[in-house]
Amino acid sequence: MTPISKTLRKEALFLSHKCQDGNLQSVFSCLDVVWTLYDRIMNWSPETAQDDDRDFFIISKGQATLALYPVLIEKGMFSMDEIAPEIGQFKSRYCIQTDLTKFSGGIENNAGSLGHGLPFAVGIANANLIKKSPSQVYVLCGDGEFCEGTMWESCIFASAKKLDNLCVIIDDNDSVGAMVDMGSFHAKLTAFGFDVFEVNGHDMEETEKALRELRGMKNGKPKALIAHTVRGYGSPTMTEHDIWFHKAPNEAELEMLVKEVDAF
Repeated sequence: MTPISKTLRKEALFLSHKCQDGNLQSVFSCLDVVWTLYDRIMNWSPETAQDDDRDFFIISKGQATLALYPVLIEKGMFSMDEIAPEIGQFKSRYCIQTDLTKFSGGIENNAGSLGHGLPFAVGIANANLIKKSPSQVYVLCGDGEFCEGTMWESCIFASAKKLDNLCVIIDDNDSVGAMVDMGSFHAKLTAFGFDVFEVNGHDMEETEKALRELRGMKNGKPKALIAHTVRGYGSPTMTEHDIWFHKAPNEAELEMLVKEVDAF
Protein backbone atom coordinates (compact mmCIF):
# COMPACT_ATOMS: atom_id res chain seq x y z
CA MET A 1 0.00 0.00 0.00
CA THR A 2 1.32 3.44 -0.93
CA PRO A 3 2.33 6.06 1.66
CA ILE A 4 -0.60 8.32 0.71
CA SER A 5 -3.02 5.39 1.11
CA LYS A 6 -1.76 4.89 4.64
CA THR A 7 -1.89 8.61 5.45
CA LEU A 8 -5.51 8.88 4.29
CA ARG A 9 -6.56 5.84 6.33
CA LYS A 10 -4.88 7.12 9.48
CA GLU A 11 -6.57 10.50 9.06
CA ALA A 12 -9.95 8.78 8.59
CA LEU A 13 -9.33 6.76 11.76
CA PHE A 14 -8.46 9.90 13.71
CA LEU A 15 -11.56 11.75 12.50
CA SER A 16 -13.76 8.76 13.33
CA HIS A 17 -12.24 8.66 16.80
CA LYS A 18 -12.85 12.39 17.27
CA CYS A 19 -16.54 12.25 16.34
CA GLN A 20 -17.15 8.70 17.63
CA ASP A 21 -18.98 7.74 14.47
CA GLY A 22 -18.24 6.39 11.04
CA ASN A 23 -18.50 3.42 8.68
CA LEU A 24 -14.80 2.64 8.54
CA GLN A 25 -15.05 -0.61 6.56
CA SER A 26 -16.79 1.29 3.78
CA VAL A 27 -14.41 4.24 4.04
CA PHE A 28 -11.32 2.05 3.74
CA SER A 29 -12.71 0.22 0.71
CA CYS A 30 -13.09 3.36 -1.42
CA LEU A 31 -10.28 5.67 -0.25
CA ASP A 32 -7.86 4.69 -3.01
CA VAL A 33 -10.44 5.40 -5.72
CA VAL A 34 -11.37 8.79 -4.27
CA TRP A 35 -7.73 9.84 -4.00
CA THR A 36 -7.01 8.72 -7.58
CA LEU A 37 -9.87 10.85 -8.81
CA TYR A 38 -8.78 14.02 -7.03
CA ASP A 39 -5.04 13.56 -7.50
CA ARG A 40 -4.83 12.24 -11.07
CA ILE A 41 -8.10 12.63 -12.96
CA MET A 42 -10.41 15.47 -12.05
CA ASN A 43 -10.21 19.04 -13.27
CA TRP A 44 -10.46 20.34 -9.72
CA SER A 45 -8.42 22.23 -7.16
CA PRO A 46 -9.23 24.30 -4.07
CA GLU A 47 -8.80 27.39 -6.24
CA THR A 48 -11.29 26.17 -8.87
CA ALA A 49 -13.76 24.56 -6.45
CA GLN A 50 -16.53 26.99 -7.47
CA ASP A 51 -15.74 27.32 -11.18
CA ASP A 52 -18.66 26.49 -13.46
CA ASP A 53 -16.54 24.16 -15.59
CA ARG A 54 -14.90 22.23 -12.74
CA ASP A 55 -15.34 18.50 -12.52
CA PHE A 56 -17.87 17.35 -9.92
CA PHE A 57 -17.51 14.56 -7.36
CA ILE A 58 -20.80 13.38 -5.87
CA ILE A 59 -20.98 11.01 -2.91
CA SER A 60 -24.00 8.77 -3.34
CA LYS A 61 -22.84 6.29 -0.67
CA GLY A 62 -22.93 8.87 2.09
CA GLN A 63 -21.30 6.55 4.59
CA ALA A 64 -18.06 7.27 2.69
CA THR A 65 -17.92 10.90 3.83
CA LEU A 66 -14.93 10.11 6.05
CA ALA A 67 -13.12 9.06 2.88
CA LEU A 68 -13.65 12.51 1.35
CA TYR A 69 -12.48 14.72 4.23
CA PRO A 70 -8.92 13.26 4.35
CA VAL A 71 -8.60 13.64 0.58
CA LEU A 72 -9.69 17.28 0.75
CA ILE A 73 -7.26 17.85 3.63
CA GLU A 74 -4.37 16.44 1.60
CA LYS A 75 -5.39 18.51 -1.45
CA GLY A 76 -5.40 21.70 0.65
CA MET A 77 -9.14 22.46 0.70
CA PHE A 78 -9.43 22.14 4.49
CA SER A 79 -7.01 21.50 7.34
CA MET A 80 -7.07 18.80 9.98
CA ASP A 81 -6.83 21.50 12.65
CA GLU A 82 -10.03 23.00 11.23
CA ILE A 83 -12.02 19.78 10.97
CA ALA A 84 -10.95 17.65 13.93
CA PRO A 85 -12.16 19.84 16.84
CA GLU A 86 -15.71 20.08 15.56
CA ILE A 87 -16.43 17.08 13.30
CA GLY A 88 -19.77 15.52 14.17
CA GLN A 89 -20.62 18.16 16.75
CA PHE A 90 -24.03 19.84 16.90
CA LYS A 91 -24.23 22.62 14.28
CA SER A 92 -20.79 21.73 12.88
CA ARG A 93 -20.55 21.95 9.11
CA TYR A 94 -18.32 18.86 9.15
CA CYS A 95 -21.08 16.29 9.37
CA ILE A 96 -20.66 12.53 9.20
CA GLN A 97 -22.72 12.79 5.98
CA THR A 98 -21.87 15.65 3.62
CA ASP A 99 -24.04 18.77 3.79
CA LEU A 100 -23.81 21.03 0.73
CA THR A 101 -25.65 23.88 2.45
CA LYS A 102 -22.74 24.53 4.82
CA PHE A 103 -20.01 24.99 2.20
CA SER A 104 -19.18 27.34 -0.65
CA GLY A 105 -16.89 24.86 -2.37
CA GLY A 106 -15.43 21.39 -1.93
CA ILE A 107 -18.67 19.62 -1.02
CA GLU A 108 -21.08 19.11 -3.93
CA ASN A 109 -24.13 17.34 -2.47
CA ASN A 110 -26.08 16.37 0.61
CA ALA A 111 -25.64 12.71 1.50
CA GLY A 112 -27.67 10.45 3.73
CA SER A 113 -30.41 8.28 2.29
CA LEU A 114 -29.02 5.89 -0.28
CA GLY A 115 -30.13 6.14 -3.89
CA HIS A 116 -30.16 9.95 -4.02
CA GLY A 117 -26.63 10.85 -5.15
CA LEU A 118 -26.79 9.22 -8.57
CA PRO A 119 -30.00 11.03 -9.58
CA PHE A 120 -28.39 14.28 -8.39
CA ALA A 121 -25.26 13.57 -10.44
CA VAL A 122 -27.32 12.73 -13.51
CA GLY A 123 -29.11 16.08 -13.21
CA ILE A 124 -25.80 17.96 -13.06
CA ALA A 125 -24.42 16.02 -16.01
CA ASN A 126 -27.54 16.69 -18.07
CA ALA A 127 -27.43 20.42 -17.29
CA ASN A 128 -23.74 20.61 -18.15
CA LEU A 129 -24.30 18.80 -21.44
CA ILE A 130 -27.01 21.30 -22.36
CA LYS A 131 -24.64 24.16 -21.46
CA LYS A 132 -21.84 22.50 -23.50
CA SER A 133 -19.62 22.59 -20.43
CA PRO A 134 -16.42 20.51 -20.51
CA SER A 135 -17.15 19.45 -16.93
CA GLN A 136 -17.17 15.76 -16.06
CA VAL A 137 -19.34 14.37 -13.26
CA TYR A 138 -18.10 11.47 -11.12
CA VAL A 139 -20.41 9.78 -8.63
CA LEU A 140 -19.37 7.20 -6.04
CA CYS A 141 -21.98 4.54 -5.34
CA GLY A 142 -22.06 1.42 -3.22
CA ASP A 143 -22.87 -2.01 -4.61
CA GLY A 144 -25.73 -2.40 -2.14
CA GLU A 145 -27.11 0.96 -3.19
CA PHE A 146 -28.22 -0.59 -6.47
CA CYS A 147 -31.05 -2.28 -4.59
CA GLU A 148 -32.71 1.16 -4.79
CA GLY A 149 -35.01 1.73 -7.76
CA THR A 150 -33.83 5.32 -8.19
CA MET A 151 -30.41 4.01 -9.23
CA TRP A 152 -31.74 2.13 -12.23
CA GLU A 153 -34.18 4.92 -13.16
CA SER A 154 -31.17 7.25 -13.23
CA CYS A 155 -29.25 4.83 -15.43
CA ILE A 156 -32.13 4.75 -17.91
CA PHE A 157 -32.23 8.56 -18.03
CA ALA A 158 -28.44 8.89 -18.35
CA SER A 159 -28.40 6.51 -21.29
CA ALA A 160 -31.43 8.08 -22.97
CA LYS A 161 -29.87 11.56 -22.70
CA LYS A 162 -26.46 10.30 -23.92
CA LEU A 163 -24.64 11.62 -20.87
CA ASP A 164 -21.09 10.70 -21.83
CA ASN A 165 -19.90 13.33 -19.31
CA LEU A 166 -21.07 11.09 -16.45
CA CYS A 167 -19.00 8.35 -14.79
CA VAL A 168 -20.65 6.10 -12.21
CA ILE A 169 -18.09 4.49 -9.89
CA ILE A 170 -19.31 1.43 -8.01
CA ASP A 171 -17.41 0.55 -4.85
CA ASP A 172 -18.06 -3.17 -5.22
CA ASN A 173 -16.93 -4.46 -1.83
CA ASP A 174 -19.56 -7.22 -1.79
CA SER A 175 -21.49 -5.59 1.03
CA VAL A 176 -24.76 -6.83 -0.45
CA GLY A 177 -23.70 -10.26 -1.68
CA ALA A 178 -24.59 -12.14 1.49
CA MET A 179 -28.16 -10.84 1.30
CA VAL A 180 -29.01 -10.37 -2.39
CA ASP A 181 -27.37 -11.84 -5.49
CA MET A 182 -27.11 -8.75 -7.71
CA GLY A 183 -25.71 -10.74 -10.63
CA SER A 184 -23.25 -9.07 -12.99
CA PHE A 185 -23.05 -5.29 -12.69
CA HIS A 186 -21.04 -5.32 -15.92
CA ALA A 187 -23.78 -7.10 -17.85
CA LYS A 188 -26.57 -5.01 -16.36
CA LEU A 189 -24.93 -1.63 -16.99
CA THR A 190 -23.88 -2.66 -20.50
CA ALA A 191 -27.52 -3.55 -21.18
CA PHE A 192 -28.49 -0.09 -19.92
CA GLY A 193 -26.21 1.48 -22.54
CA PHE A 194 -23.09 2.23 -20.48
CA ASP A 195 -19.43 1.81 -21.34
CA VAL A 196 -18.19 -0.36 -18.47
CA PHE A 197 -14.68 -1.06 -17.14
CA GLU A 198 -13.67 -3.17 -14.14
CA VAL A 199 -10.58 -2.59 -11.98
CA ASN A 200 -8.92 -3.51 -8.73
CA GLY A 201 -10.05 -0.49 -6.73
CA HIS A 202 -6.94 -0.58 -4.54
CA ASP A 203 -4.56 -0.33 -7.52
CA MET A 204 -4.23 3.38 -8.27
CA GLU A 205 -2.37 2.90 -11.56
CA GLU A 206 -4.99 0.49 -12.90
CA THR A 207 -7.80 2.76 -11.71
CA GLU A 208 -6.19 5.84 -13.24
CA LYS A 209 -5.70 4.13 -16.59
CA ALA A 210 -9.33 3.03 -16.76
CA LEU A 211 -10.69 6.43 -15.72
CA ARG A 212 -8.55 8.22 -18.30
CA GLU A 213 -9.74 5.89 -21.04
CA LEU A 214 -13.37 6.29 -20.05
CA ARG A 215 -12.98 10.08 -19.90
CA GLY A 216 -11.75 10.12 -23.48
CA MET A 217 -14.65 8.09 -24.90
CA LYS A 218 -17.00 10.74 -26.33
CA ASN A 219 -19.52 8.41 -27.91
CA GLY A 220 -22.84 9.38 -26.37
CA LYS A 221 -22.69 6.66 -23.71
CA PRO A 222 -22.52 7.22 -19.94
CA LYS A 223 -19.57 5.54 -18.24
CA ALA A 224 -19.28 3.09 -15.35
CA LEU A 225 -16.25 1.91 -13.42
CA ILE A 226 -16.71 -1.17 -11.26
CA ALA A 227 -14.02 -0.98 -8.58
CA HIS A 228 -13.55 -4.35 -6.89
CA THR A 229 -12.54 -3.58 -3.31
CA VAL A 230 -12.25 -5.13 0.15
CA ARG A 231 -14.12 -3.78 3.16
CA GLY A 232 -11.65 -2.46 5.71
CA TYR A 233 -8.71 -2.78 3.30
CA GLY A 234 -5.54 -1.73 5.11
CA SER A 235 -6.51 -3.16 8.49
CA PRO A 236 -6.77 -6.93 9.07
CA THR A 237 -8.94 -6.28 12.13
CA MET A 238 -11.49 -4.27 10.17
CA THR A 239 -11.43 -6.71 7.26
CA GLU A 240 -12.09 -9.71 9.49
CA HIS A 241 -14.59 -8.28 11.99
CA ASP A 242 -17.84 -6.81 10.66
CA ILE A 243 -18.45 -4.89 13.88
CA TRP A 244 -16.32 -2.22 12.16
CA PHE A 245 -19.06 -1.69 9.59
CA HIS A 246 -20.30 1.00 11.99
CA LYS A 247 -17.98 1.50 14.90
CA ALA A 248 -15.59 4.26 15.96
CA PRO A 249 -12.31 3.43 17.69
CA ASN A 250 -11.58 4.37 21.28
CA GLU A 251 -8.05 5.52 22.13
CA ALA A 252 -6.61 2.03 22.50
CA GLU A 253 -8.29 0.80 19.31
CA LEU A 254 -7.10 3.89 17.43
CA GLU A 255 -3.51 3.17 18.39
CA MET A 256 -3.88 -0.49 17.41
CA LEU A 257 -5.52 0.25 14.04
CA VAL A 258 -2.94 2.91 13.14
CA LYS A 259 -0.20 0.33 13.75
CA GLU A 260 -2.01 -2.12 11.48
CA VAL A 261 -2.24 0.45 8.70
CA ASP A 262 1.45 1.32 9.05
CA ALA A 263 2.40 -2.36 8.84
CA PHE A 264 0.07 -3.25 5.97
